[in-house]
Amino acid sequence: MHFAATLLTGPAVAPTIDSMGKLRRWPVSSSALRSVGYDPQTWTLEVEWASGVVYRYLDVDPLDVEAMMQADSMGAYLNEEIKPNHEAVPVES
Repeated sequence: MHFAATLLTGPAVAPTIDSMGKLRRWPVSSSALRSVGYDPQTWTLEVEWASGVVYRYLDVDPLDVEAMMQADSMGAYLNEEIKPNHEAVPVES
């Protein structure tokens, strides 16, 4: 299965958000981002930046997530298209 499809639908064997409220993230190949997770039920995008800081972006359309995952630069897409248009909530480690 393509990575973006896995991110959008989640693996069949595990829920996207666990009982402790943690969203499952997958490593990505990006100089700006370490890992990305997405919950298609709540439209919540969770991003771990290269610095280790984690944010949740709320009400992110699955098409925006797919576009970010396929962008030449995931970090640039996130900074230009998602951050200005969605509430960001810091996630404590």
